[in-house]
Amino acid sequence: MPVPHIRFATFDDEDTLGRLDRATWSPLHAVTPRPRPPYEPFYNERFGPRDHLVAELGDDVVGYIRLGFPTPLPCNSHVRQIQGLAVADEARGAGVGRALLRAAQEEARRQGARRITLRVLGHNTPARKLYESEGFVVEGILPEEFLLDGAYVDDVLMGRHL
Repeated sequence: MPVPHIRFATFDDEDTLGRLDRATWSPLHAVTPRPRPPYEPFYNERFGPRDHLVAELGDDVVGYIRLGFPTPLPCNSHVRQIQGLAVADEARGAGVGRALLRAAQEEARRQGARRITLRVLGHNTPARKLYESEGFVVEGILPEEFLLDGAYVDDVLMGRHL
């Protein structure tokens, strides 16, 4: 199996990333309704290409990770937060998610961050196992924070030092 190539996103990736984001939508990780046309642009005033790392297998973009600040406060600027991660169904099991997660941690370190955090739904066992295998620990749980498809779901806060 080839190793994913990780790079920063470009403006030219916007349509591809939007399609990938819609194709990978799942109640396992989404708290928003399934996207419907007309679709919102993938990039917006808050997140642009430099906030995304993309994974390629061959010539195909098969995943992305969004890295941002948890708050706009200067006293919190030493922390980065993973605010989105998607892997195409056909690339699952190829190490794409792990490669993106490791690249995001490297980029956060390069930016001078001391910590990296994320939020994951309590029932998303595959993602939680991946994060734990990369050194993330549960730092808090918001019980029954979301009502999704008639079931209450915990919001799990995870983080690690860099």
